[in-house]
Amino acid sequence: MSNSSQASQRIAALLDDNSFVEIGAMVTARATDFDLKQTETPSDGVITGYGVIDGNLVYVYSQDASVLNGTVGEMHAKKIANLYDLALKTGAPVIGLIDSAGLRLQEATDALNAFGEIYMKQTLASGVIPQITAIFGTCGGGLALFPTLTDFTFMEAKKAKLFVNSPNALDGNYAEKNDTAAADFQSAEAGIVDVVAEEAEVLSQIRTLVSLLPGNNEDDASYVDCTDDLNRASAELANCVGDTSVALSIIADDNMFFETKAAYAKEMVTGFIKLNGVTVGAVANRCEVVDEEGKVAEKFDAVLTAKGAEKAADFINFCDAFSIPVLSLTNVKGFEATMCSEKKIAKAVAKLTYAFANATVPKVNVIIGQAMGSAYVAMNSKAIGADLTIAWDGAQIGAMDAKTAAQIIYDGQGADVIAEKAKEYEKAQTSAAGAAKRGYVDQIIDAADTRKYVIGAFEMLFTKRDDRPAKKHGTV
Repeated sequence: MSNSSQASQRIAALLDDNSFVEIGAMVTARATDFDLKQTETPSDGVITGYGVIDGNLVYVYSQDASVLNGTVGEMHAKKIANLYDLALKTGAPVIGLIDSAGLRLQEATDALNAFGEIYMKQTLASGVIPQITAIFGTCGGGLALFPTLTDFTFMEAKKAKLFVNSPNALDGNYAEKNDTAAADFQSAEAGIVDVVAEEAEVLSQIRTLVSLLPGNNEDDASYVDCTDDLNRASAELANCVGDTSVALSIIADDNMFFETKAAYAKEMVTGFIKLNGVTVGAVANRCEVVDEEGKVAEKFDAVLTAKGAEKAADFINFCDAFSIPVLSLTNVKGFEATMCSEKKIAKAVAKLTYAFANATVPKVNVIIGQAMGSAYVAMNSKAIGADLTIAWDGAQIGAMDAKTAAQIIYDGQGADVIAEKAKEYEKAQTSAAGAAKRGYVDQIIDAADTRKYVIGAFEMLFTKRDDRPAKKHGTV
């Protein structure tokens, strides 16, 4: 199989059968310097056009590594920029399939300017149409900004490379020691990549994601008929306080949860579910990862981390831009306390707080475990704008856990006194009922009934309008 057919085959596998229409097939390079005139450049190394995914219009470009290694030159970039213009006019997503050696050196400043033109289109499209990038070959140097200027990034597990500087160009590093360009590093350490999989699975997962998203920021057509029982109760939910990715899949229509950035900051879960056919963005604290056999594979403290807070903030900002309601599952007792964390935690949690508070979409918070201190306030609490707060009946909500509070308040008194006062404090100051008496919790429910209550909450909030002070944009 030649690379040329590979670029076309990726498009064919991504789109509904026989739906692709190519645009600009006849475009070739204009530059003739450095022996370029002897080189045929069919389609100038990128196939561009439109088609449908489950009947929804999408625009696709697929780089052709068999033409000058898929390098980006003037006409190559013009084709991508033209695709963006059409996508913005018609309000449909852009999907970029990357396989390129980077900048076309023979075209020098023309190629550099062309890069910039794509960055500009991506910026204009941000928050207007969903943008998805999938990396199948090399995506290096300035090309690494393509995925990071878009909303979601997919990476083929073995051959794909994503880097600004190649591993061998980093002092004291080389690919065999730490392949910083590999999918594992970019997903788990850098947090840029949402999904890592084999090529066919990447294309299939993009189709799933597109079916969950609206076509643009004014489109409210991302609804489907729901055949799942809206009142379905799940006794096992009470056992999912630790691994909230499992909890979300139980709550969701047909148990389908599309997790984003799954390998990064696993103590914070983000992703999409459908509730009564409507797409909802979910953000949840996590303190356990349960494997396929139901055994606990990893454990974390129930704390906010800098990486987790930034991951969630970016996700909430996307949901708000595209009018996707946000559901949070809160189980947090404080902030990560390490020297490394201290450099970033305040700013990261400020970003998370700002994202929740700034979002005007319907917001529902379900407190499933502990909700302690200012970490709880940052996790979509009523004070920063949650429209409805629901607590499981065993949830704890307060300034800190009762025992620690009693030790501070009754410092120097005997263990018996402290134990007795801790019980009093727990009942008065850390129970869901205590918070509900003050109006900080709207409903206390049995964990099993969560699906029914969150569907009801989002249906009630469907017509929400939220007026904010007039400003150009915030600065956090």
